[in-house]
Amino acid sequence: MNEQQLQKKIARLSEIKDEIGKVIVGQQKIIEELLISILAGGHCLLEGVPGLAKTLLVSTLAETMDLDFCRVQFTPDLMPSDIVGTEILEEDHTSGKRFFKFQQGPVFTNILLADEINRTPPKTQAALLEAMQEKRVSYAGQSYDLPKPFFVLATQNPVEQSGTYPLPEAQLDRFLMFIRVGYPSQAEEIEILKRTTGNQSIELKALMNDKDILELQALVRDVEISEPLLSYVARLVRQTRPEEAESSVIKQYVRWGAGPRAGQALVLCAKARALLSTRYSVTLEDIAFVAPAVLRHRVLINFQAEADNMSNDKIITELLANVAKPKSQIS
Repeated sequence: MNEQQLQKKIARLSEIKDEIGKVIVGQQKIIEELLISILAGGHCLLEGVPGLAKTLLVSTLAETMDLDFCRVQFTPDLMPSDIVGTEILEEDHTSGKRFFKFQQGPVFTNILLADEINRTPPKTQAALLEAMQEKRVSYAGQSYDLPKPFFVLATQNPVEQSGTYPLPEAQLDRFLMFIRVGYPSQAEEIEILKRTTGNQSIELKALMNDKDILELQALVRDVEISEPLLSYVARLVRQTRPEEAESSVIKQYVRWGAGPRAGQALVLCAKARALLSTRYSVTLEDIAFVAPAVLRHRVLINFQAEADNMSNDKIITELLANVAKPKSQIS
């Protein structure tokens, strides 16, 4: 891929944001975080109250990319086989012999929308663990590779406590980013009303295919990051751990800090953000931009934090403000 082709592919990422903007009003930061997650090759969890267009955002993103897309509505009676697939009995019409054949489930796609993932029991949630980490499914002693690229984009509602099953820490850690979706501004809400209560129909263009995305994912890993910034990322992650933290806030309110996977996610997401901004080296601002979405589900707060109304996001803000930054990177 020469420089001209490369610039054209990167420019298409901006076009994708514009194309999504035809359907989704506002939410520019959310769209950017989703694209960062895809470029970095990771899965994404979106949390927000009902009616904030989380499902529409994911389906619109899939439509702007020429990728296979499947939506699964997670419910309390959903079974693991409803996601990964099952064996069915078939008959060979020539010989009359019967045999079992694996029927692939909806997980065999490029983008899997796991809608309201926290409404299904842990057994079914666990069916996604191997697919998310290993990019394959095991069934009856056989392994089946998933298509490339493969992303799980999951949604959950924070307000529906009854009939929900919180995701265990092991599964949360499989998500590269945890994005919180907030309410629109007043101007955006008026624009939403205009667009959704008339006869306007919108046709979206597919601007990228699977080959384009795989090439950009490979390119993300070639983006440079300096040794001082790598050291800064390591300090950020280590300072989330109460036993190592210098901050009294972390010591007082954090039960478990982030593991090494958080550092890997920070570096990859910062590299993806740099590429999205048509740069080939990571800046301190890239790390600060992705840190909340990368760390908020990996820093586990204790009961005292909940009692004192101290959220994960407040702790991450404290962390970013107090961990020493590389001198050469301070503007």
